Amino acid sequence: MNAIDESLQRRFEEAVRNLIFVGFNSRVAALDRDTGEVVWQWKAPKGTSTFVALLLDGNRLIASVQGYTYCLNPLNGEQVWVNPLKGFGVGVPCLASVRGTSGFSPPAAQAAAEQARQAAHGAG
Repeated sequence: MNAIDESLQRRFEEAVRNLIFVGFNSRVAALDRDTGEVVWQWKAPKGTSTFVALLLDGNRLIASVQGYTYCLNPLNGEQVWVNPLKGFGVGVPCLASVRGTSGFSPPAAQAAAEQARQAAHGAG
């Protein structure tokens, strides 16, 4: 890696360190960690769920919403790609990579399971 690449990487990492990522109701928001102000927000074009799994994977923010997995630019929320993971179905996602992991809390899993049960029975 040359000096320019290293400088860009350092600036990227510094910018991301100043953000907190929040996901729920098929939405993701980046908040300024010092002020709590919304820096950017994004809504999943497909997939509706109260639970959104998030993983900051280096220079990508991965968001999984009811069977759809999206890659976002963590600095501006721009969608980079989407994968509908056809044939996988829906459920509570868990994300992992060599750069980090993201699990889910028991209350989130319980809420997602209840939402799936209601959707299967036509209530919602």
